[in-house]
Amino acid sequence: MSLALGVLISGRGSNLVAILDAIDRGSLDATLKVVASNKPNAAGLERAKERGLPTVYLDPKPFAQKPKPREAYDLAMGALLQQHGVEYVALAGYMRIVTPVLIQMYPSKIFNIHPSLLPAFPGLDAQRQALEWGAKVSGCTVHLVTEGVDEGPIIVQASVPILEGDTVESLSARILEKEHECYPQALQFMAQKRMYLEGRKVHILS
Repeated sequence: MSLALGVLISGRGSNLVAILDAIDRGSLDATLKVVASNKPNAAGLERAKERGLPTVYLDPKPFAQKPKPREAYDLAMGALLQQHGVEYVALAGYMRIVTPVLIQMYPSKIFNIHPSLLPAFPGLDAQRQALEWGAKVSGCTVHLVTEGVDEGPIIVQASVPILEGDTVESLSARILEKEHECYPQALQFMAQKRMYLEGRKVHILS
């Protein structure tokens, strides 16, 4: 099947571009329905516009006065995605913690990528955490989104050695190269119906 995909971004959108490139190459069977952001100047929005894709900036400020602002925002974001015909969601550098409201609208259909080998180093500054702990190996993880931050079932991982003298910037750059390979691969497993969930474990069919 072809994934009807929505991508949420907050920044440069390099994983968005990797997904689009995979679609163009024919290695990912997906149609990108909309790119949405919580940041008006996210560079990824311009990248999407250059490719003729629908883009939306959903301003969080009007939701700040509501009783549950984060939930209200996610309800609006979910409605926006549904209006564009989105069936699966990819978080690609989306710097907001997704609430149960959006997760329940897309159960087991929201993907995220994290720059560590989860469950090690969840949350912010994963690369810095790895260096400070003296880890010898890091990498990236594509996982399904659940209500726990970076706790969802793991789909694809790739390792990156941590080199003597590595900085956050140098390690991040090498991890990012692996992210660009892993994210389209994980989405393609879903498109091919090759993955299924058993408990918290994702099985990939050969």
